Amino acid sequence: MVELKAQTPCAGLLPMTIGSVTVVEADLGVLTSLSPVGDGKDFAAALKAAHGLGAPKPGRATGRDGQRCLWFARSEVLLAGPVPDKTLEAHAAVVDQSDGWACVTLSGAGAVDVLARLVPVDFRESIFKRGHTARTLVQHMSASITRTGADTFLILVFRSMAGTLVHELKVAMEAVASRG
Repeated sequence: MVELKAQTPCAGLLPMTIGSVTVVEADLGVLTSLSPVGDGKDFAAALKAAHGLGAPKPGRATGRDGQRCLWFARSEVLLAGPVPDKTLEAHAAVVDQSDGWACVTLSGAGAVDVLARLVPVDFRESIFKRGHTARTLVQHMSASITRTGADTFLILVFRSMAGTLVHELKVAMEAVASRG
């Protein structure tokens, strides 16, 4: 009988450094989609009580490494890190998404230049500050991109697109590095 072994979405593909930019696979822990019911006010209070996180406004993220909440769509946030507290089920639809996403961190002095070749969003720090998040495209892939530091971005794409994401990042990183 064949023995199956669990692998991360980017197993064997990362880490990768080209020029001043590095991309590594990120382990965000449990990923849970939370879709508030009603007007969301009770949900925001429940999220704060359960995990100490504010409910993010559109285009924003709350928290830090290990426990983060990302705006993910209209009436949807992604809780990254902890197992969601059971009390949230009274205020939101709670769906485990852990196996559905490939998560990477892109960092380095040229990270914004790499993203500029792939994404139709202005990621300059004066426009897209730390804690800003966007649902957008990386080439043809649906993605979530969050600025987590001065030159650091968290990128999530569907798990099935992990190899394509790494390839597209590599091509863009090589192009930025070739400029010197």
